[in-house]
Amino acid sequence: MASTLGVAVVGFGWMGRVHTQAYARVPHHFPQVGARPQLISVAEAVPGRAEEAAAQFGFATATRDWREVARDPRVHAVSITAPNFLHREIGVAMAEAGKHIWIEKPVGLTTDDARAVADAVAAAGVQGAVGFNYRNAPAVEAARELIASGELGTVTHARVRLFSDYAAHPDGALTWRYERARGGSGVLGDLASHGADLARFLLGDIAALTADTAVFVPERARPTGATAGHTLATGGELGPVENEDYVNCLLRFASGARGVLEASRISVGEQNNYGFEVHGTKGAVFWDFRRMNELGVSRGTTYQDQPVSTVHVGPGAGEYGAFQPGAATSMGYDDLKVIEAYRFLRSIAEGTPYGATLDDAVHSAAVLDAMTASVDSGAWVNLV
Repeated sequence: MASTLGVAVVGFGWMGRVHTQAYARVPHHFPQVGARPQLISVAEAVPGRAEEAAAQFGFATATRDWREVARDPRVHAVSITAPNFLHREIGVAMAEAGKHIWIEKPVGLTTDDARAVADAVAAAGVQGAVGFNYRNAPAVEAARELIASGELGTVTHARVRLFSDYAAHPDGALTWRYERARGGSGVLGDLASHGADLARFLLGDIAALTADTAVFVPERARPTGATAGHTLATGGELGPVENEDYVNCLLRFASGARGVLEASRISVGEQNNYGFEVHGTKGAVFWDFRRMNELGVSRGTTYQDQPVSTVHVGPGAGEYGAFQPGAATSMGYDDLKVIEAYRFLRSIAEGTPYGATLDDAVHSAAVLDAMTASVDSGAWVNLV
């Protein structure tokens, strides 16, 4: 029989809402889960937002101070969906208080931040999960198995792209995301962190890289009130955008494969254009987040003029069968977070990590720091 697990959410913007909804859905899709979540507490610094969340979703307690969550004996696990600059402090404090943590990427502002949270989790003997949601797509897991099986031959090169337009509007508010002190890196932490994780998840460790970044919208208006998500603002005082809008990066994998990772938050005409292409000596595999349940696959012995087939993933891929009974029925973004929540809860129930861990966050952060170092030096940076 499943035990009840008291959970809390710290930070209730859009991602806090996504985590909360994922907890509520886990028992519906994964009735076998050994730990049933119970919404105990929600913490949010914006006045009134925690109370609204409690009223809408059924949290027992609402607070503006996350430290109250750390002290609450009813809370056993915590989702940390606060801004990046708070990740280290909150993550370490929750682990030291004996709480399991599910924390959004990039887990702080630097590799040192991510490692501090990872070390605190390890020292406390609690479970730690990280929000690298795209690796949870059943098609991505199927692609990983296809690559590992050798059907594509030896991987020669790959491209990972993450293009979005959420910061393309010049009236986008100058929130914490655009400040070094609170947001850290820009598109590196927001999108390229996913790209680094996907590249490693599919192809193994990155050995070296060289990168270039740019800021294309150098000034934005400061918001005059509370914000959530990517709010527009006009009339406020203009301030500088302190972190990058765009990055491109050449990768060398430990396997000998080569890669390109490119990310942008200001790409007009691109709405969540995320995906990858992986090429091997005998075939290739292609994935586009906007067609999340499909793979383009080329395999055989033709080599030149070898066709690409569309494969619709089904119940045999990843956790697809928990959502749909047959192939080619769509899943969505929020379903990936339900999978993430399930694996977090399963990790707690069984004492064994499932899904992305703090170790994965440290590896991703090291790639981002190497990108920054490469931009500063104009040289290749070795990671292993």
